Amino acid sequence: MAMKNRKSRRIIKICCVVATLLLLIFLLISVILFFTVFKPKNPKVTTHPTSLENVEFQLYPNISINATIVLNVTINNRNHGSFEFQNSIAYVYYRGTLIVEIPIEHAKIPARGNLAVTAYANVTTEKMIKDPNFYNDIESGYFNFTSTAILNGEISVFKIIKKEAKVTNVCDIFVAILTRKVESRCHAKVKM
Repeated sequence: MAMKNRKSRRIIKICCVVATLLLLIFLLISVILFFTVFKPKNPKVTTHPTSLENVEFQLYPNISINATIVLNVTINNRNHGSFEFQNSIAYVYYRGTLIVEIPIEHAKIPARGNLAVTAYANVTTEKMIKDPNFYNDIESGYFNFTSTAILNGEISVFKIIKKEAKVTNVCDIFVAILTRKVESRCHAKVKM
């Protein structure tokens, strides 16, 4: 009977050691995967060059320009988890002066998926004309704008790991007045 107790205790000890080793190996692999494969990556944000619409010029009695800038924005989620963000607002600045606010509606981008958004920004010269460089920009034929958007949301990996995330996107937008061409360069960062 004493021999049976020793054997059963020994089997229990071996099972506990094996279970502990398996748990440690699982935790080690999980940590390695989290910091390598599942590590959050910056989304790739691309603003496709589009054009100006509804352009109205007025030279007399005052110079004024009214136009709609159409921006096609593609967000490429390069992460292994989905990213869901809340309603937000993109701000467009002309030489540091806020001229337009563009609403961005709530959306969910699947893991390693894309989201295409078309945004319309109605631009008037009311605020722009106050800048001392406005007439120089008209002479050069180009306007330079900057847009910023902060998307607050949540990254979800396998619906198990959920983490708050903030994506900050900044775009430099160049508008050719006469040809109505729009070019842009964007970069985004994820903060967890």
